[in-house]
Amino acid sequence: QVQLVESGGGSVQAGGSLRLSCAASGDKFFSARCMAWFRQAPGKEREAVASIGGGGSTMYVDSVKGRFTIFKDNNENTLVLQMNNLKPEDTAMYYCAASARWSAPRLDPGQFDNWGQGTQVTVSS
Repeated sequence: QVQLVESGGGSVQAGGSLRLSCAASGDKFFSARCMAWFRQAPGKEREAVASIGGGGSTMYVDSVKGRFTIFKDNNENTLVLQMNNLKPEDTAMYYCAASARWSAPRLDPGQFDNWGQGTQVTVSS
């Protein structure tokens, strides 16, 4: 059973940066699987942020393009989201997710099978 644990959240001012990490334990296929970051703000539905496939290809939602970077450290079984130029609208709980079925990147939460507990990101203006 894959277990995902996020870290790196916190509070920053607008324009600042944060790096989120997601450690995947019990995963022999980490390098091959599709993984992603999602976020959920209070009163809103969970939304995709970025995804990375087993081959390293990536997908981003328009609102974070040019500001966020997703990548994997396959040696450490860790998924990373580097967030720069943060905005107040980026405030949310951020979740790491792994797909047991797909290798190519995707942004549909229904296609992910394992989820972490989340890490809070708060951006003040």
